[in-house]
Amino acid sequence: MKKYSKVIIFILTLFITLSCVETKTYSGKIIDENFKYDSLLNKNQVTSKLGQPNFIDPIENKYYYYFEKRIDKHFFNSKLEKREMIVFNFEENENVKSFNQYNLNQEQHINFINDKTKNNLVERGLIEKIFGGIGRKPLSNTSP
Repeated sequence: MKKYSKVIIFILTLFITLSCVETKTYSGKIIDENFKYDSLLNKNQVTSKLGQPNFIDPIENKYYYYFEKRIDKHFFNSKLEKREMIVFNFEENENVKSFNQYNLNQEQHINFINDKTKNNLVERGLIEKIFGGIGRKPLSNTSP
C-alpha cells in the first residue's frame, strides 16, 4: 500500500508542477509589431517581407495575413493576448492599392437564431419517416 501511495503522491506533485508552467503559443504569421506596412509598394515586396499569406482571395485579389498570440497557464486558464489580421488589396498591375489592419480582440459575439423554416411541400407521415428509404424504386419506362 505504501508503494502505491508514493507513486500517487509523485504523480500528483508532477501534475501540479507542470500545470503551473506558462506557455506562449503563436499561430499564423509572426509579424513585428513596429513593422511599417505602408512601405510595401507591390505584391513581390509583400511576399518577400511577410512571406506567403494565410489566405488569398481569388475574386477580389486580396492577401490575408493572420496572427495570434495565446498564453496558457493550465487547462482552465487560457488567455488570448493578441489577434490581428492584415489585408492587402492589390491593383491589376500588382501594386498595393490599400491595406487594412484589423484587431480581432474586440470581436462581437453573435447569437444565432434557432428558428427553422417549415417545408410545407413535403409532409411525411410517421410510416414514411420510418420506412421511407426501404424497398425498390419503380423502374422507369424510358429507353436509351
